Amino acid sequence: MSSRHDLFLAFVLHRREYGNTSLLLEILGAGQGRCAAIAKGARRPRQTASALLQPFQPLWLAMTGRGEVRTLTVVEEAGAPLRLQGASLLAGFYLNELLLRMLARHDPHDALFVFYQSTLSHLAEAGDLETLLRHFECRLLAELGYGLRLDRVADDGAPVTAESVYVYERERGPCRPSGSARGPRVSGATLLALAHDEPLAGWLRREARTLLRYVLEPHLGDRPLKSRELYRRWFATEPIDEK
Repeated sequence: MSSRHDLFLAFVLHRREYGNTSLLLEILGAGQGRCAAIAKGARRPRQTASALLQPFQPLWLAMTGRGEVRTLTVVEEAGAPLRLQGASLLAGFYLNELLLRMLARHDPHDALFVFYQSTLSHLAEAGDLETLLRHFECRLLAELGYGLRLDRVADDGAPVTAESVYVYERERGPCRPSGSARGPRVSGATLLALAHDEPLAGWLRREARTLLRYVLEPHLGDRPLKSRELYRRWFATEPIDEK
């Protein structure tokens, strides 16, 4: 039996049926990072675990095992589910997909876990979708060692100014426009808004969206993100990160 100190706070990032009665889960856990686990018998009649093991439901979990895939031994509710609806629900799926693509297993990122939980809460409160997504993307990149250079010009280290326009190179950061610079053009105002976690509005949103998609592209692989496809299907418009 697991004691209380064995429990950790977690969210389900993805689930699928496993065998006749079980679930195979991808979990993001405090102190655990991303990990895979089996919930044995969770789909049997009169079992409550399946209803709890859903994305955006805060959970207390315990698990056993030493291999790549662990076995859940305790599943308890850790609070009310975060009720995401419409575009916010697709945004939540987008965050989960980013974490699944970019986080290595068993590599804890507790500061990112806290930020993820906070971002979900703001999405549930119908917060500014664009700003929440862009700041989460920036935080994720920074946690993994790919943080964006936002407030200094790569060419000479001069401060970025809101009135200037730069070309953002993945490996260097904001550069002064020139014939050799390669990357999206972005205003200093957008870079500084991202650097200081400020709200994004109007054309700042479009620039930030283009910039983050450009920076994330090498880390996401060649497979299309399912959350983008779902957004197209549900809303017959741009993907969730292009809204």
